[in-house]
Amino acid sequence: MKLCSPLFLLFIYNLSAQQKPIETIYFDFDKYILSSQQTKVITDFVKNIDTTKIESVQIYGYCDDRGTDEYNYRLSRDRVNTVQKILVSSGFNKSRIIILEGKGRVIIRSDTVDNLYETRSKNRRVDLIAVKKNSFGKGIHNSLKNELKVGDKIVLENILFDLGSSKLTTTSKKELDKIVTILQSKKNIQFEIRGHVCCTPELYTDGIDRENNERRLSWNRAKTVFLYLSSKKISKSRMTYQGCGNKYPLKKGDDLDRRVEFKITKI
Repeated sequence: MKLCSPLFLLFIYNLSAQQKPIETIYFDFDKYILSSQQTKVITDFVKNIDTTKIESVQIYGYCDDRGTDEYNYRLSRDRVNTVQKILVSSGFNKSRIIILEGKGRVIIRSDTVDNLYETRSKNRRVDLIAVKKNSFGKGIHNSLKNELKVGDKIVLENILFDLGSSKLTTTSKKELDKIVTILQSKKNIQFEIRGHVCCTPELYTDGIDRENNERRLSWNRAKTVFLYLSSKKISKSRMTYQGCGNKYPLKKGDDLDRRVEFKITKI
């Protein structure tokens, strides 16, 4: 029996955790410019998608297994940027594109696949993944503006982190500034800030924070948000925080599992 390499197994694990794409766009070898046929796939997507039901879109780019990691990460990001530009120029709202990520090359072993040419051609792609409005389940919301009750959770898609990091991105800070405005108008809301991680080995329940090498990444992410809100004059008496590790994946992509959410504790 043929065995897959550890890298290949890891990639399959990551794919299984990611939501099924609603559209896939394919690229020629070593290219990030699209053919007219594949460009039409994107423009048709914009024409046909029901934006009233879509909260956001995530874009992930991939390459085949040839070439260096560094080169393929760059190429996959270029492919993602190409798709984003066509989406926006075709009329799709740029603010709804919350994740742009080049994943690099898809590792395979040539002796584990029957049709190497076809497999490689399918790996030279960009996946579009749509998150439907209120798609996280009962009692889980996308916004603090919703009608809330104690115990509800708010998953805020734009408060995201780089892999292994507890530092807030520029996008996350902008989103938190919007939340500050809402919290200032809803002074009765008290909440718990909950940090999450993705992609950790089964042996561990939390990730390592590359800023300080502590295996408390989810706690550090929650604390980072707590301190940021406090710096914006949100009273610490309204907030607590905790790390949840990898216990509660949303199964809608690794990026949404590297998140911070709010749980309402008092209204």
